[in-house]
Amino acid sequence: MERRWPCVRLLAALGVLLTSTALCWAQSSASEKFGVVIAKNVMVPMRDGVKLATDVYMPARDGSLVPGKYPVLVSRTPYGKDPTPGADVSGNVAYLFAQLGYVVVVQDCRGRYNSQGTFYIDVNEGRDGYDTVEWAANQPWSNGKVGTYGGSYLAQAENALAVLRPPHLAAMFVMVGTSNYFDDGGYRGGVFTLLHNLVYPLILASTSQESERDPALKNASLQALHEQIGNWLRAYPYRPNASPLLMHPVNDRWFQDFVDHPLYDDYWKQNGFNFEVSYDNYPDIPVYFLSGWYDLFERGTLHNYLGLASRHRSPTKLIMGPWVHGIGPRASGDVDFGGSAAIDMVREQQRWFDQVLKGQHTGILDEPPVRLFIMGGGDGRRNEKGFMEDGGDWLATSAWPPAGVSSRAYYLHADGSLSEQLPGDEAPSTYAFDPCHPVPTIGGQIDSGKDLSPDGPRDQRCAPRIFGCDDDLPLSSRQDVLVFETPPLASDVVVAGPVTVDLWISSSAPDTDFTAKLVDQAPPNSDYPWGYAMNLADRIIRVSSGDDAETRRLLQPGEVRKVTIDLVGTANRFRAGHRIRVDISSSNFPFFELNPNTGELPAHQTHEATALNTVYHDREHPSHLNLPVMEVAGVARTGQTQ
Repeated sequence: MERRWPCVRLLAALGVLLTSTALCWAQSSASEKFGVVIAKNVMVPMRDGVKLATDVYMPARDGSLVPGKYPVLVSRTPYGKDPTPGADVSGNVAYLFAQLGYVVVVQDCRGRYNSQGTFYIDVNEGRDGYDTVEWAANQPWSNGKVGTYGGSYLAQAENALAVLRPPHLAAMFVMVGTSNYFDDGGYRGGVFTLLHNLVYPLILASTSQESERDPALKNASLQALHEQIGNWLRAYPYRPNASPLLMHPVNDRWFQDFVDHPLYDDYWKQNGFNFEVSYDNYPDIPVYFLSGWYDLFERGTLHNYLGLASRHRSPTKLIMGPWVHGIGPRASGDVDFGGSAAIDMVREQQRWFDQVLKGQHTGILDEPPVRLFIMGGGDGRRNEKGFMEDGGDWLATSAWPPAGVSSRAYYLHADGSLSEQLPGDEAPSTYAFDPCHPVPTIGGQIDSGKDLSPDGPRDQRCAPRIFGCDDDLPLSSRQDVLVFETPPLASDVVVAGPVTVDLWISSSAPDTDFTAKLVDQAPPNSDYPWGYAMNLADRIIRVSSGDDAETRRLLQPGEVRKVTIDLVGTANRFRAGHRIRVDISSSNFPFFELNPNTGELPAHQTHEATALNTVYHDREHPSHLNLPVMEVAGVARTGQTQ
């Protein structure tokens, strides 16, 4: 039985995993459950007097709190703790955990929905989170052990409070979270992630307290977000008083702050944005990290895991699936990875918290600390739902990267080949990069803006429905895309670990960008007559900040410079008959802003210019792809523990 004060609405926050698996698990669990009572909009005071709206889910019988002291779970969200009208509250993750004997505290972040104060992205979450954890720990229903959970922004809120070491924080479950927002969400390789950084503040503007008070303001932000977003992306950079966020000064402020800090300075080292500078401050408590190969925060999750696992004695776990910025499905993008790719994340959280907060033996700490999904191995055909069948299997291992991995160099050659043979005296490859005709974004680590540009794994082929495409040809047909690929593989090649591309480059421009994309090129079949070119990983680098993200160093005329593009990591089985491929270009729009090739300060250019960009691949400049190759015999197709 449940009791509601004054009403109960379903928590609908991005990253808190309100999935069908939660409902199925709730219906099928055989363990005895409590009823739930919910205290709505408890106004919890922060240290500066601002009060944050908080819902408290508590175990109950016959409509009343069951006396006792319980472990507490805290989740803090900018997306609204209240439910979708008419939704079933029993599917709420907080409700489910209250049924299992936890008190669950769900809170609107400062300045969002029912909370007081002014919202500014990330930077208040550390102090507010600390105060909330300690408030929860000192309530009469608390046993003093507090865990945190959540994904995306909610994960940043978790990490921000953790580095301040609240005394009662006892465990964390951190999903799809950043480690350094400058190089995860704000910029990558020194290049502004335009699509995410424009769409995300527009989303928050459309759900802001100001928009809720003014329907006309809300409609304007929704129009910019849905009907005009393509034109706004093309119009970037914005002159003063010309931003689509102009009517939302709170959100426009942090959007402009992002634009005005193109280098890795103290702004990006603030708590809430950056946790890499604070790993020594984390309490030594059990932490579980989760992400996907196509997640916006893949890099952040891997860095956070490595940063804490190397420092702590407490259990630190990692799981990496074939997912986008959402957790647990078998299919992502246009690709189906098989039934084993789908996992019940609510059940996984329950196993974790029952073990580390309640002391129950769930077996989760008996398992290897790292689980990686190795994509590939399927038949490559289109299934009845329209997905390409790629398949894959889980690898349980003791570390990231897995033991037994060796980095192999695959060299770029003038004839477009990619091989382990060192290059000789070979002519460089040159192409014209015109920022007025950029390479369109097709797949990748996209979340905000995925309705405009498709996310996840996709065949690298244009189509009229894809923003920026003006034909239906593969991206490899473009004159500004260099393609290097192996011959069809004689046997399977399995990779799992960090991936980088070392390039020796020059340009006619004082500054420009280079992109690299790792592709699994499948051979043709009747469903895909041209084959299927599945993107595995991609990144970008701005030449002027490639050496040092804190400074700019322009190219000199005639200078040949080495740059390294960090593709972060992946795990994939390149099947026999497939090709390992790497694409090199200079744009990926609208995910990344366009370099004007003029050397002017980013977002303040006066004009654009076409750059002649050159990639060298000779014995003095051996540009190459670095792949983490595993022994195939150690990786079974049915899932192998190593």
